[in-house]
Amino acid sequence: MPLQLAFVTSAKRHTDLPDSPGEVAFVGRSNVGKSSLINALANRRQLAKVSNTPGRTQLLNMFALPNGATLVDLPGYGYAAVPGRERAGWQPMIEGYLLEREPLSLVFVLVDGEIGPTKLDLQMLAWLHGNSVPYQIVATKLDKVKPSKLAGRRQQLARACLLDEGDVLWVSASKGTGIDRLQAHVNTLLTT
Repeated sequence: MPLQLAFVTSAKRHTDLPDSPGEVAFVGRSNVGKSSLINALANRRQLAKVSNTPGRTQLLNMFALPNGATLVDLPGYGYAAVPGRERAGWQPMIEGYLLEREPLSLVFVLVDGEIGPTKLDLQMLAWLHGNSVPYQIVATKLDKVKPSKLAGRRQQLARACLLDEGDVLWVSASKGTGIDRLQAHVNTLLTT
């Protein structure tokens, strides 16, 4: 069932976000499909702004469910088509949010299922693990993986992330594959 999300606000600091009874966040490299996935979860086209240019998400973007629980879309890491001084501010913004945001219960780390985890993805996973921030891997762009290569890709991606295959959620925002499972997971986290 689609998440009934509404845009709330954007902020440069987590302290500028309103309180929430419960929260999940989405993080991943630039152009991994965070905004597309949020739109698919809500079954809405332009809830989160989608762009072909990496780095369009530059703030902490908050969306809320009717019960007040929230979902936050974080700026992507890696290449972004923005000035270096702007990008330099993202790391402290993201780290401050991930370490200090009280209602945050889980971070969904999006990894491109077609190419597997990049060095930056692995650094993010190590950082989250080292700081005891709970996370779940979501492999995006399932539709881009050739069916003949899917079993091997699932195995390779899970192994690279030091997980079992069953611990990775695979989705395709464009085809809707796996979206219902992720919707149910987010609902469980934010409505209990």
